[in-house]
Amino acid sequence: MSITSIIKKVALQIGATVLVEPEYELVGHITFKNGKKSVFSHNKLDINGFGSAELVKDKAYSNFFLKQFGYKVSEGKTFFNDKLCAKLANLRNIDDGFNYAKSMGFPVIVKPLNLSHGILVTKVYNQAEYYDVADKIFKIKSGLIVEKFYSGNDYRIVVLDNEVIAAYQRIPLFVVGNGRSNVLELLQQKQEKFISLGRKNLIKLEFDDFRIDRKLKTQDLNWDSVIPNNQIVYLLDNANLSSGGEAVDFSETIHPDFQKLTINITKDIGLRLAGVDILTHDITIPMTDYTLIEVNGSPGLDHYAVSSKAAAQRVEILYLKILKALENDIAVTR
Repeated sequence: MSITSIIKKVALQIGATVLVEPEYELVGHITFKNGKKSVFSHNKLDINGFGSAELVKDKAYSNFFLKQFGYKVSEGKTFFNDKLCAKLANLRNIDDGFNYAKSMGFPVIVKPLNLSHGILVTKVYNQAEYYDVADKIFKIKSGLIVEKFYSGNDYRIVVLDNEVIAAYQRIPLFVVGNGRSNVLELLQQKQEKFISLGRKNLIKLEFDDFRIDRKLKTQDLNWDSVIPNNQIVYLLDNANLSSGGEAVDFSETIHPDFQKLTINITKDIGLRLAGVDILTHDITIPMTDYTLIEVNGSPGLDHYAVSSKAAAQRVEILYLKILKALENDIAVTR
């Protein structure tokens, strides 16, 4: 189910009219019963202020402020391509990035400075891998981040004002062996399953995503390897649903400690709506430790929405609350 279709559905409940651009069906215009108007572009609505929404697009900027506010953010630094370094003095270049990674100790996480959907987010283990990933990032973006690698389960908590709407663990892309099919065939089967469920993201097969090839090699596997029955093989390190990850719902069992944490993070960074990504052992028990990975001001929930009927209902409730807030220009409360 697309976000556009969800918005159209919940708009009917409050008598709002939605006009959608017909070719791609990603951009729309909303007219409320009281005459107020709003626009949206896929999952981006007018619920967040422009400044805060722009701030959290840049992981380095948002991490700086969140660290000043006392939150346990991931340790990392930004580095820039030669073109930008030549324009501005004292910018850290690709070699500085390697030296920083080496000082922290491999493995580290290398990712684009302001790119979404987990694109090119890579766990690197040595110098050659670092330069390979950095070169790939610099071909499309001017900056990257080198971050310390943290262990733990990857959770996204979706917050609207004073309420946690959804919480789910994100599991990286994986396949489960059947004793007959090779990795490529298993991945193709998973792709077909996703399409049947309404997930529109297409898993990058074979050599389209170098990270899968590399992840297989670390497990002494390749695309032709036949996986034993019920054996799980992980194909990526990052757990983004847009990269083929899957959601395990914890919306009903998230501990109040983590609810309070993520609500406060959302408020302190100046957002009303946020997807707060944290690593921790278990969000169902009292909080003892966590690492804040990222705050997303326009969390994509279309893949989560098709994971279960309950998830779809939560996403519909979220967007209904957002539309009511936009119509009435008031804060959403419990």
